[in-house]
Amino acid sequence: MRLKIKIAGPKVHDVGYRCFLMSMAMSNMIRMFEAHNTESDEGQEVLIFADGEDKAIEAFRSLVKTKQPARSKVSNIAFDDFDGEIMRIGEYAQFCSTVQLNKAIPVLLDIRDDIKEMKGDVKEMKGDIKSVRKTTEATLEETKSIRKTTDITLEEIRGMREDIQPGYGMTLRQVQSDIRAIKERLGMQ
Repeated sequence: MRLKIKIAGPKVHDVGYRCFLMSMAMSNMIRMFEAHNTESDEGQEVLIFADGEDKAIEAFRSLVKTKQPARSKVSNIAFDDFDGEIMRIGEYAQFCSTVQLNKAIPVLLDIRDDIKEMKGDVKEMKGDIKSVRKTTEATLEETKSIRKTTDITLEEIRGMREDIQPGYGMTLRQVQSDIRAIKERLGMQ
């Protein structure tokens, strides 16, 4: 039994529909199969041609009615008898592989170019990181030097306090003693 199927809708191309259909045909042991993306006044279409035993074709027809790729948007599915030649499913699989490679090669080339650009960016970032590391190391050395100077200055200040405090204490006692003496003379005790 030979069958022609036309699946139409706003999104039936670039959703993996042909490979999806081929997989279902293979699972139903259909030996003759092909599918093609076409355009019409109605929009995107996928034309499918299948040839196999009646039972297998009926099972395939049922699957086509009920299953579709996740991203597809189908508005109509039409089934007709077909008299023409249909390629073997193995030949169609090779055809699909070629079509998919044609789609993949430009994407892979873009990815390759992006990776080259990213490698250049990474190299530049490594240089920036080395520069920041050198600046950080220099800043750390300056901080250590300032800390040493600060520690020395603090030690000098502590030493001066120790030198000043005994004299300051004596001066304060002397001033207090002098104030008492002046108050006694003035009679202000």
